[in-house]
Amino acid sequence: MTATWLNQVFCEDALAGLARIPDGAIDLILTDPPYNLGKDYGNGSDQQTVDDYLQWTEQWIDAALPKLKPNGSLYIFLTWRFSPEIFVMLKKRMMMMNEIIWDRRVPSMGGSVRSYSSVHDTIGFFVRRKDYYFDLDAVRIPYDAETKKARTRSIFVGAKWLEVGYNPKDLWSVSRLHREHPERADHPTQKPLEIIERMVKASCPPDGVVLDLFMGSGTTAIAAKRTGRHYVGFELNPEYCAIINERLALPEIPAPPKKPKKPRNSITS
Repeated sequence: MTATWLNQVFCEDALAGLARIPDGAIDLILTDPPYNLGKDYGNGSDQQTVDDYLQWTEQWIDAALPKLKPNGSLYIFLTWRFSPEIFVMLKKRMMMMNEIIWDRRVPSMGGSVRSYSSVHDTIGFFVRRKDYYFDLDAVRIPYDAETKKARTRSIFVGAKWLEVGYNPKDLWSVSRLHREHPERADHPTQKPLEIIERMVKASCPPDGVVLDLFMGSGTTAIAAKRTGRHYVGFELNPEYCAIINERLALPEIPAPPKKPKKPRNSITS
């Protein structure tokens, strides 16, 4: 691919910048828009009235969806406060495949005394049509040795799922990024690479293109780069744009080292 907009994060408003991208050029939209909870992103994007926020959301959705390929998909991070309304918007335009709950593993301390503590984000998974791209094998979770051993009966012999692992469920328990975490950048709502990479591997083909309208700290671009995909995105805050460029210039985060296999006990004469 030689398009000048590929593998670029533009420091501009997404609604203006989307004109750079041809219609039907994107395999996956993966985005984490402001939740309208009053956080400071260096602008007023998270401090709108309810009506203005929902109107703005519908505006960027209608501008972004034509950029998707016919078999493309969309993942969107949301808060439970607005996910019902935004899910309805999207269900009028796409097919909803999953509501994924991200359990942030927030410690059970502090929080509200007048309601239950909120410890999750909501993720919507939507597709344009039934033959959407989805590579389940790329994101299967391996069974541990004990589980495999427990499934040694003849009825399980040769079962593909036992060897390649199981389908991730729609509840993802992945810790939020604490301040001391090596992935952590100076951004208030940075998402873990583990989650973003799962979405990219499952819903964007190798050498495909991922679009993120609200890049934030740039995790979507990092995930695309690490997994052999292309990316394009937008970020309004110049300070976050600088963080993204710094992160993209760093050496790739290495994969966790594999645990060495324990030698089997043997009896020698």
